[in-house]
Formats: sequence, structure tokens, C-alpha cells
Amino acid sequence: MVEWPIAELLPHAGDMILIDRVVDFGPEHVHTQLRVRPDGLFSLPDGSLPAWVGVELMAQSVAAYAGCQSRLLSEPVQLGFLLGTRSFQCNVEAFAAGIDLDIHALRSLQDDNGMGVFECRISGPGVLAEARLSVFRPPQVASYLQEPGHD
Repeated sequence: MVEWPIAELLPHAGDMILIDRVVDFGPEHVHTQLRVRPDGLFSLPDGSLPAWVGVELMAQSVAAYAGCQSRLLSEPVQLGFLLGTRSFQCNVEAFAAGIDLDIHALRSLQDDNGMGVFECRISGPGVLAEARLSVFRPPQVASYLQEPGHD
């Protein structure tokens, strides 16, 4: 298990951090986990988590991958952007409260301009979700956040 707290790997804060931990990572992959909590930010009345939140779980896992890579290089964690999701499929409508989910992301493409593609999978008891995420982490993220005409 990775020793860095998840809050030090993601450019998120508080309740917006949905994953619990990074289990393993390498040059091309990350494995994260979470336990579905009935009192979570996106929880349904029965305590389950809607399946569409799976895209955010995958995106946060990719962000944790980037955070781990930054930490290895002693660089600060930087903001990235989810550009799109392809072929999201999930065999359940919601992730039941109390179950543990494993999220795996495998980098299939990365270019020097910060564009990347990850093949992602969520699995747990009776759960399988898959998608391909396109992401962008610009080299100079601050310049992308400035409004035109404001230097």
C-alpha cells in the first residue's frame, strides 16, 4: 500500500475526495480503493452510490496516479482535466453501501503536451464497470485558468 495520504495526491479537498487510498502504482498503472459509505456526498437515500459516479472514481484514480508520479519527482501535485469518457459501461445502477470497490487505471497513451488516455475498471462484489478516459494535464496549468485579458 502507498504511504502517502490520498489528500496529498489529489487536487481535491474535503468531501470531494471520493477514493480512500492508493494500493499500488507504477509507471503505467494505478490501483485505488474505496468503501462505499452511506453518508457520502453523492449517496442515494438507501446509502448506495449511483453508478454514474464511477466516472469520477476513475478520474480521481487517474489524478492519484499523476499525484504519485509528481511525488516521486518531488514536484507539487497539479490540476488536470477530464476531457471525456468513452464506452462507460456498468452492470449495476448503483454501488451498494458498505462494499469495497477496486479501481484500476492503465495508461495507454501519453504525449509530451499533457494529453493522456487511461483504460479504467471498477470491480467489487457483483460490480464491473469499464471506461476509457481522456485527460489533459497542461505543462503550465495556471495559464489555462486565467481569464482572457487578465495577466
